[in-house]
Amino acid sequence: MNDTSLFAQRALLPEGWAADVLIETTGDGNIAAVNPGAKPGDARHLAGPVIPGMPNLHSHAFQRAMAGLSEQAGQSGTAAAEDSFWTWRTLMYDFVGRLTPANVEAIAAQLYVEMLKSGYTAVAEFHYLHHDPDGRPYGDLAEMSERVLAAAKTTGIGITHLPVLYNAGGFGGKPAGAGQRRFLNEPERFLRLIEGLGSRHRGDPQIRIGIAPHSLRAVTPQTLQEAVAGLMAMDAGAPIHIHIAEQTKEVEDCLAWSRQRPVEWLLDHQPLDRRWCLIHATHMTGAETENLASSGAVAGLCPTTEANLGDGFFPAIDYLSHGGRFGIGSDSHISVSPIEELRWLEYGQRLVTRRRNRLASSSQDGSHVGAAIYRGALDGGSRALGRDLGRIAVGARADLLVLDVNSPNLIGKSDDTMMDAMIFAGNGNPVRDVMVGGRFVVEEGHHAGEAEILDRFRSALKALLA
Repeated sequence: MNDTSLFAQRALLPEGWAADVLIETTGDGNIAAVNPGAKPGDARHLAGPVIPGMPNLHSHAFQRAMAGLSEQAGQSGTAAAEDSFWTWRTLMYDFVGRLTPANVEAIAAQLYVEMLKSGYTAVAEFHYLHHDPDGRPYGDLAEMSERVLAAAKTTGIGITHLPVLYNAGGFGGKPAGAGQRRFLNEPERFLRLIEGLGSRHRGDPQIRIGIAPHSLRAVTPQTLQEAVAGLMAMDAGAPIHIHIAEQTKEVEDCLAWSRQRPVEWLLDHQPLDRRWCLIHATHMTGAETENLASSGAVAGLCPTTEANLGDGFFPAIDYLSHGGRFGIGSDSHISVSPIEELRWLEYGQRLVTRRRNRLASSSQDGSHVGAAIYRGALDGGSRALGRDLGRIAVGARADLLVLDVNSPNLIGKSDDTMMDAMIFAGNGNPVRDVMVGGRFVVEEGHHAGEAEILDRFRSALKALLA
């Protein structure tokens, strides 16, 4: 059996489903050849239909350890009726103050195992936890970043690492609060961090470095410009992610500061293109929606977190009608499932419009909504991570999912109908095997390191929650 030569009876290729597909991979983890209608020869026979692995375009890894801890009304000391994103943020700041580098690595490794087993094969880590609890840089400025990257290497997930620039506490450069001190950098130190990470990990095919100006409320126009210009001087194609227009209060505060809405301001002040990913972009006017769609940037949607935090509904129907690209992320990780993110993306639009099958326009025949949104998230996610992912095609990373033909949800279904069932027919995980960069990291539903990684996660949580 040859693990660099794979044979699938059915595989989802960019042009559609194909039979008897022979997939050849290279030593560095890319796809060297894809041949439909082939003979298997000595290739490894894959045990079910094969689809591209899903990129996860937005993650705050440490927040996985918080999942389920913020669902008690009035925890932040305000009246229960006032619970919101902003009161949740207060709880998050308290939690983040307790984390050690070892905690962060243990939490990230557990999260990444869960991602892989659910079908995410690469992640964009929006990483803003840089310094010690008092806000002092560690001896290695990249200490926390290296812990996250170590977790990615341990588990085998591909990673686009996005250190966050955060240097203000509100629009117009308001001073940061005590809860934000672990996040803060000025542009000069921030760019040293980026340069150092790029130098250390240059040539690693599983790591991509970009940046994430946190939000318009956490950077000034000047520091945003300095960070983007500095990154472009190092790597002109590197991805840039930013939180934007997540909450109505954020929109109101931006209007008070600039007389423009957040997406409107960014479109006017930065040359948005395929390098950019706007996370959430929940609250947009029709003009903002159309202009974002035509910019080439990606909308980074995280429906389970957006629901958990009470953000609102992204205008997906209008956005896609203008040719907009999107991807999905698990953000705060109250769910670690691409299936659930995609399901709730569609369900949100159904609830808003009181109609069914709202996002089917990009499917192969224009009718399969599950297949359409899976394909759409592959395309946008790959663009947002700055890597050739989400395709079973020559030159792309060999990131593949083998689906379980014995999953009750998939029995009797094939091709795009099977994709619909995968997303809308229950909560069972239909992923059997997972390949990342030409190497199987999950086989028969299990990750080789999952027991040891879970033990470290358990120890970290025991200390954090004592």
